[in-house]
Amino acid sequence: MASTAPPTLPISIPSAAAPSSLESQQPPIATPAFRAFINRISETVANGLSQRRPWAELADRSALSKPESISEAAVRIRKNYSYFKVNYLAVATAIVGFSLVTHPFSLAFLLCLLASWLFLYLFRPSDQPVVILGRTFSDRETLGCLILFSIFVVFLTDVGSVLVSAVMVGVALICAHGAFRAPEDLFLDEQEPAATGFLSFLSGAASSAAPAVIAARG
Repeated sequence: MASTAPPTLPISIPSAAAPSSLESQQPPIATPAFRAFINRISETVANGLSQRRPWAELADRSALSKPESISEAAVRIRKNYSYFKVNYLAVATAIVGFSLVTHPFSLAFLLCLLASWLFLYLFRPSDQPVVILGRTFSDRETLGCLILFSIFVVFLTDVGSVLVSAVMVGVALICAHGAFRAPEDLFLDEQEPAATGFLSFLSGAASSAAPAVIAARG
């Protein structure tokens, strides 16, 4: 009696393109461009904070004196700004942060706006359109919606007034400290380039982050 061979079971071999298709569905927050952007911003902020002056010098009450004229006050502000620029930026940032924390709705609106720009436009690959409720939005439509949303958040809510008020308070405090703080005991290097410290690490962060954004949009 002849024995019949068992039927051959089909074996499915996964295609080599499957991992790439899974990678293409990777959320924007995990993309290498986004990680590189965050790492570069962190390194730049840490480098900028390392250039700050001792806080004891900033709060030295014995160095406070009334300026004799407006021109002397302006000279003091310029010299103190050149010396304490990173400290001043930290103070202004703390004032803005405190203002946003005390206005939770404004903070929530601002975080939603920032997240919308990051994940719907800046770090979203151009080959992955935005789909909301079954409707596909092109890059131009997405950009237009984000601009309208930004105008709504900044001008039609309390976010704009909170930010402007906080910045004005920070500038007023910085100018007051710079005008009444005598800079004679400070070591001022007049040969220092104008674009160092206060704004150089910010511009460096923006310029170095640009390639990451371009790569994400490509």
